[in-house]
Amino acid sequence: MKRVRVIPALLIQKGGLVKSIRFKDHKYVGDPINAVKIFNEKEVDEIVILDISATAENRPPNITQIKEIAGEAFMPLAYGGGITKLEEIKELISAGVEKVVLNTTAFINPQLVSEGARYIGSQSMVVSIDVKKNIWGKYKVFVQNGSKSTGIDPVTFARQMEEAGAGELILNSIERDGTFEGYDTEMIQSVSKSVNIPVVAIGGASTVDDFARAVQHGASAVAAGSMFVFQRPHRAVLISYPSQPDLKEKLYSLI
Repeated sequence: MKRVRVIPALLIQKGGLVKSIRFKDHKYVGDPINAVKIFNEKEVDEIVILDISATAENRPPNITQIKEIAGEAFMPLAYGGGITKLEEIKELISAGVEKVVLNTTAFINPQLVSEGARYIGSQSMVVSIDVKKNIWGKYKVFVQNGSKSTGIDPVTFARQMEEAGAGELILNSIERDGTFEGYDTEMIQSVSKSVNIPVVAIGGASTVDDFARAVQHGASAVAAGSMFVFQRPHRAVLISYPSQPDLKEKLYSLI
């Protein structure tokens, strides 16, 4: 029975926890510290914190807030948002972050991926790839919170990031973000087959069965946001996480 990492991905905007639909319509969810405390109690494998306002506001990571979050997290913590310098990566590691996530900066300055990998090890250097289909139905990588197309297809970009030194990729479907429509398994399969590093699938998860399908199509781990912070059908805020027996029955046993 294979154990698969199941990762809550939390978005921070202006200090608060939010969740989006297709990278828009952000809804306030609560205080990130409180959310981390709840996830501590639920045997979470690891957690990803992404400050989506840092890059938009052209500012560095909020080290003070990150230290507070890391101090409460009893699981490995990955952080992304506003990172443009090796010195910031060093600060984040000193603040208690185990993995550093680059997105826009990885496209603008792939050399930082290489520098970060040399400093903290490739296993802790993560590149987040946001993908959307263009008007011709072709997958393209987007940056700057999904607002700008790079014109590069995700398979090519994933290979470039692996060559640069990334030890893990977070592959996100912009079109499925927050929709509960399930992962884009076609995209997951194409990217996973093209690289030799773990691919974490995110964007659209609704059930543990979605996790299983993502892994069956090549994902090494799965992540979700809305599934873990909302109760449907009215998107009422409720922090949740599948029980270990449920994961063993519906995820680990199927792989």
